[in-house]
Amino acid sequence: MSDEDEGYDRGSRSSGPGGDRASRGNWSVKAKLRARARKKARKAKKGMFQRRKVCRYCADKKLVLSYKDPKTLRLFISETGKVTPRRISGTCAKHQRRLATAIKRARQIALLPIAAGHM
Repeated sequence: MSDEDEGYDRGSRSSGPGGDRASRGNWSVKAKLRARARKKARKAKKGMFQRRKVCRYCADKKLVLSYKDPKTLRLFISETGKVTPRRISGTCAKHQRRLATAIKRARQIALLPIAAGHM
């Protein structure tokens, strides 16, 4: 080390890794409750296993996906009027594309409402 490096001394770091945590111990009650809730949710999520949904149209080949059946298509539309995503509806990629097309066609000929509040 040269004399020039001595000017850049960063001081004592005896407080350990993570800085001076002892002085940051004043948690509010809300913060403690949030931390406890997060920990509880993590624990509950850790042991939970959810089975992957199977596409109902692949499982039962007799089911036909048609724009003429608004009763079935309503199952795949959310309360806001949007098409539910694959991860929620459980359909495969091929049938999700066909489902979206069928919903759009049914909306076009007024079998399904376009606005969300009219379902």
